[in-house]
Amino acid sequence: MTVRLATLNDISALLHLVRRVVPLMQATGNFQWDDQYPNAAVFEKDIAQNQLWVAELDGKPVGVAAITTAQEPEYAQVGWDLSETAIVVHRLAVDPDVRGRGIAALLLVQADEVARQRGIDVLRIDTNTQNEATQRLFPKAGYVFAGEIGLGFRPGLRFYCYEKRLGLA
Repeated sequence: MTVRLATLNDISALLHLVRRVVPLMQATGNFQWDDQYPNAAVFEKDIAQNQLWVAELDGKPVGVAAITTAQEPEYAQVGWDLSETAIVVHRLAVDPDVRGRGIAALLLVQADEVARQRGIDVLRIDTNTQNEATQRLFPKAGYVFAGEIGLGFRPGLRFYCYEKRLGLA
């Protein structure tokens, strides 16, 4: 398995992956994503900014994560200093056919590597309160629960925030 930066050629495979993931998310009460988000325009912007990573298995994209420095303003609600640069993982998804094989964990390791390369000590991530898989994954990957927030662009949903410090300083 490899992890690499996504290219525009990956978009159709990533949209197919998302179409397979969304119904499973929604079946568990997790409405963080829908048939409108994430979409091709979001992935294209991530690719243009060199922040979309793909996990490949046998030459096929089976996982995706945007590894950015874009923090939601609502993160301040859990006491995070938003003036502190952080690596933030968004749009993390794994093909349902290969779940349980460490793909999401591998993408989080890539986030650690991006942080180290940029000399950034802190990583942050949020997840829908209904996403039990990520709530198990994040602590295993060294993230510490920081609190619960709402996000203005996803009214009616609640999100758990997690943070990891690499100890680079």
